Amino acid sequence: MSTAKIETGLGVIKFRLLPELAPEHVRNFESLARSGFYDGTLFHRIIPGFMIQGGDPNTKTPNRGSWGMGGPGHNIKAEFSSRSHRRGIVSMARAQDPDSAGSQFFIVVADSTFLDRQYTVFGEVTEGMDVADKIVTLPRDSGDCPKQEDEARMTRVTIEA
Repeated sequence: MSTAKIETGLGVIKFRLLPELAPEHVRNFESLARSGFYDGTLFHRIIPGFMIQGGDPNTKTPNRGSWGMGGPGHNIKAEFSSRSHRRGIVSMARAQDPDSAGSQFFIVVADSTFLDRQYTVFGEVTEGMDVADKIVTLPRDSGDCPKQEDEARMTRVTIEA
């Protein structure tokens, strides 16, 4: 079983990947992480009482207007399951089309069951929810972007066997 390790300015978040729920999403995430795709990206959308979202390559640039719009250049078909979006769940972000996920993902910091069967759950935090809690409380602008970018930055994302 694989674990993802996200190193941030505020500490480390680890989550267990769930290939039994979303094999293609797990394969995609592992591939992007191993290629260094996520290194240097931000948790660019932080909403207290809800979630932190990251994985957009556009966040490596200072153009905040493009944050939340980037991806890897491909999409993945939705893999919805009965796993509920409880605190600590890692799920893929997407546009309106259910099959539009690519690289952006979010970590649920408070139970969000209204997302169930609409977003693909592919992981569960095993360590570092305190780090996610620190990130979600960072000062943010009107677009829910963190004002303190270094603390919300994923300096390195790796996969551990």
